[in-house]
Amino acid sequence: MALYTGRGDEGMTDLADMSRVLKTNSRIEAAGVVDELNGLIGTVRPTGYDDLDERLVSVQVHLHVVQADVSNPDSGADAPIVTEEHVNQLENWIDEAEAEVGDLQGFIIPSGGEVGSELHYARAVCRRAERRMIDAVEHGDANGMVLVYLNRLSDALFVFGRVANHRDGFEEREVRY
Repeated sequence: MALYTGRGDEGMTDLADMSRVLKTNSRIEAAGVVDELNGLIGTVRPTGYDDLDERLVSVQVHLHVVQADVSNPDSGADAPIVTEEHVNQLENWIDEAEAEVGDLQGFIIPSGGEVGSELHYARAVCRRAERRMIDAVEHGDANGMVLVYLNRLSDALFVFGRVANHRDGFEEREVRY
């Protein structure tokens, strides 16, 4: 199969059922930011920590499921969909990471080492993906569990950034107003 087809040259693209929509369609906009997030997470690895790398690879696979879910108008039995199991996995990882770095007392400045800073940046992109996904969910074009997943993923990326900074010896700076 050729990489280029020319089918998108007029600003249209195919959904999973081969129906055509504008590339500005809410589900395509949301899937595009998820794709950006996936690429950004790919730039973070290798982190230097096997456990973080394994979790990030799993997240990247999950993000493909998110894109498939939002791009499929007819989620049949074989269609990839985001489920509560995906969210539960994130919550378990968050709990483990928080046990390592402790609870926060306030907001922190997103910074630190290269890996920690990139994970904080990925969290911000994840929040944008979540905001874009809201429109798709409100129009009935996406599974509501996708929103829950992206919300929890932003928390996971945040705490993964804290873990990387902790392990790399960077202190967190709390925001002072």
